[in-house]
This record gives sequence, C-alpha cells and structure tokens, in this order.
Amino acid sequence: MSKKQYSIGLVLSGGGARGFAHLGVIQALNEVGIIPDVISGTSAGAIVGVLYADGHTPEEIFNLLNVGGRLDFMRPALPREGLLQINGIIKILKANLQSKQFKDLKIPLYVTATDLNNGKPVYFSEGELYDPVIASASIPVLFQPVKIDDISYVDGGVLDNLPLKPIEHLCKILIGSFVNPIGYLEKISGLINIAERTFMLSMSKEVFEKSKKFDLFIAPPELGNFKILDPEKAKEVFNIGYEATKEKLKDIDVESLLGLKPATNL
Repeated sequence: MSKKQYSIGLVLSGGGARGFAHLGVIQALNEVGIIPDVISGTSAGAIVGVLYADGHTPEEIFNLLNVGGRLDFMRPALPREGLLQINGIIKILKANLQSKQFKDLKIPLYVTATDLNNGKPVYFSEGELYDPVIASASIPVLFQPVKIDDISYVDGGVLDNLPLKPIEHLCKILIGSFVNPIGYLEKISGLINIAERTFMLSMSKEVFEKSKKFDLFIAPPELGNFKILDPEKAKEVFNIGYEATKEKLKDIDVESLLGLKPATNL
C-alpha cells in the first residue's frame, strides 16, 4: 500500500448560507485537536475552505461572512446570464484573503467548479486563487458564470457537491461535512425559490454512496429547515454544525482516529 500524502482530509459541500454549519464543524474538530492537512470544497465549502486555509479561525470567518442579510451578499443583475451578483462575497474575499495563489495558502486546497463548455467538474489546486473560488460559488441561473481561460464556470455543486475525488486517495483519514439534507418542502413559489430547490435536488445525488467512504461524516438533518440563500440565521446554523460534530465525536475514539494510539472501535 502506498504511503498517503496527508494525514487528515476535510471535504466541505456546497450549500449557500447553510455553509455556516461548516464553521461549526471545523470549530468542534479544532477543539479536540483535529486540524485538516488538506481541504476540498465546493461553493460555500470553497469559500469557508479558502478563508480557513488562508489562516483565519472559524470564529473570524463567521464574523467576516455574517454580514446580516441577503442583500449584503447579492444584488440584482441584468438577467442575461444571471439574476443576481455575489457582490458581498467578492468584497469579503478581496478584503481578507492574504493569499493570491493556491501555493500561498497555509493548508493545501482543492476548489471544485463546473466547466459549462465541456460539461465536467474541474478541481482547481494551482495558480490564481480568487476566480476559481468565485466560480465555485456561482449558482447557475442565479449568478453569472465566471470566465477562466475562455471557459465558463459555474457552481461546482452542479456535478460534484461533495468533492471527495481530488483527495480520496491522498489521506489516511477522511472527514466530510455535508449541509444539504433534502426533505419534503410543502410550498415552492417564485423563480428564485424554484431555481434554489431544483439546484438543491441536483446537488444531492450520489451523496449516500460517498458518505460511506468517510471516517467521520457530519450531515445534520436539521439544516433542511434553512434556505440556502438566507444568511439571517447564521448563528443558529453554525451551532447546528458544532453540536452535530460534538455528538459524532462522542461515538469515536479521537486519539485512535488521529493515530495517537492503536485503533479500538472506530
């Protein structure tokens, strides 16, 4: 068996404002000494991942992203390629990212975006950092695609919302945070709500099979009660991720997971 490049890999799904739960997950992991050596993220997971890999703590990232309301994150755009613009996120990343290239990050990062021209997921891990992250979070129809080298990219969650692939064979331990549980929704009306729901359903495919490959998988079902485009309950969402992770950690031997002592019952 070949030697793994990294000890702990963390995979962060897309999920819009539900991505605040990722910060709760990371906070709970950090408190017991679990620090990822590599991160793979899509959409909201890419935004959280890049800020964390850049050296910001979960609390700092929460304060940066918790700007209070939907209109702080986006504003109407001319509806030729997208209905909204992600102005708030763009400003946050420009103002707070110290790293300009993937190689500058303190933790290696893979960012997933969907190549619209060729119809495939692309896992960015080299070169300029900013555009791949914005592309990864550009929900189709709602946000306009991002052009990188004459290719149009949209949200990575369209084809890979739990981007395990780029790090699956590189890590001894795999931890996943999935924030998109799909349940019954009684009322769906309005163009944006219909687009949001359709996108959520498309992102949920293949997650069950992937979940079996993780040593620790956190997917709080309560997150289904929160909209992906509404950040107003950020603290509540953060706490759900935090508490769900604390509960999961009760069921495992953290020292064994980290390889500090022989495994007993993972």
